[in-house]
Amino acid sequence: MRSDWIVTGIVLALAHPSTVVAQDGTSPQPERARVAFAGALPRLEGSRLKATLVEVTYQPGDSSTAHRHPCPVVGYVIEGSYRTRSGDEPEAVFTAGQTFYEAPGAVHRVSANASRERPVRFLAYFVCESEGPLTAPAP
Repeated sequence: MRSDWIVTGIVLALAHPSTVVAQDGTSPQPERARVAFAGALPRLEGSRLKATLVEVTYQPGDSSTAHRHPCPVVGYVIEGSYRTRSGDEPEAVFTAGQTFYEAPGAVHRVSANASRERPVRFLAYFVCESEGPLTAPAP
């Protein structure tokens, strides 16, 4: 199966949420889904794709050392404020409900909790073509 078919299916499923209708066929409920991120992924061969979802928590003031990921990463902030800088992108802060993207191989120079009072929790969704570590130290 080609990787662009998988990505297209995921995007279509998220972009076209279903509306829940009452059993009597009246008063539809509001949509329960929204597109949180849509973006093109780099060309992937596709026969060995693996998706991994990692929940990351940084306590107040915590951060990690510079690192990189071998595959594209889409992040979604669950709670708190996440400060990041990846590749040539400027430093940014993302808060609950916001998403971010990291290109494969880009050096992740800043990965930190933007708050000194509250923890931050986010999901990191990796789409990789092979087995191996999801994170490696930056040179």
